[in-house]
Amino acid sequence: MRVAIITGAAKGIGKAIATRFVQDNYQTILIDVDKVNGEALAKELGESAKFMACDISQEDEVVALFESVVSSYGGVDVVVNNAGIIRDNVIWKMSSEDFDKVVDINLKGTWLMCKSAGTLMRNQQRGRIVNIASRAWLGNRGQSNYSASKAGVVGLTRVLALELGKYGVLVNTVAPGLIDTPLTQELPENVQEKLIAAQPTKSMGRPEDIANAVAFLSNKDTQFITGQTLYVDGGKSIGAGL
Repeated sequence: MRVAIITGAAKGIGKAIATRFVQDNYQTILIDVDKVNGEALAKELGESAKFMACDISQEDEVVALFESVVSSYGGVDVVVNNAGIIRDNVIWKMSSEDFDKVVDINLKGTWLMCKSAGTLMRNQQRGRIVNIASRAWLGNRGQSNYSASKAGVVGLTRVLALELGKYGVLVNTVAPGLIDTPLTQELPENVQEKLIAAQPTKSMGRPEDIANAVAFLSNKDTQFITGQTLYVDGGKSIGAGL
């Protein structure tokens, strides 16, 4: 059984990815700071799922996580870096604390996970890393912190593809657009309508759409794709509505 680690797995897109990986017969390690929802999901998914609390912005916790997983399962086949936060505001109203917090989780946390994963997978001579960025890396008003962090994730992915490719490790990014998650459901109805109207598909995506893309890039039969950004955004990245 292949082993996968998924960060931000307690709900939303991460939950959909975790569910898909269990369905695909992975031993799935669910990582989150949300213990209540994480443990509940692991129980729901059964013996192939295990929850582990970890703050990915803390290097000692990330290192301990990988040591524990390797000790229990012998190695790691796939790491999906999905954890992320938002603290939106126009730049003249954004605090430096909100900038730092978003970059600390979204970019530094992903980098720390990739550092441990890349080191392990280089030694294993195999592995897949899939980083979850966002269509917003192309630019979104009110998201100078978030867009910058996700642009960093895209750049990080490209570098790691170059560094790890000869060791049998493939590194790619999935960039979601407007996805129907608990976060978007909290938006006022008129805001949701405007966002949907800007989509070429005139619809939101589902968390399962992201999970399908991640599963494809993680599949052991996907052998010749690395350093790429796969947009799952209903065509928004081509410029519609910008």
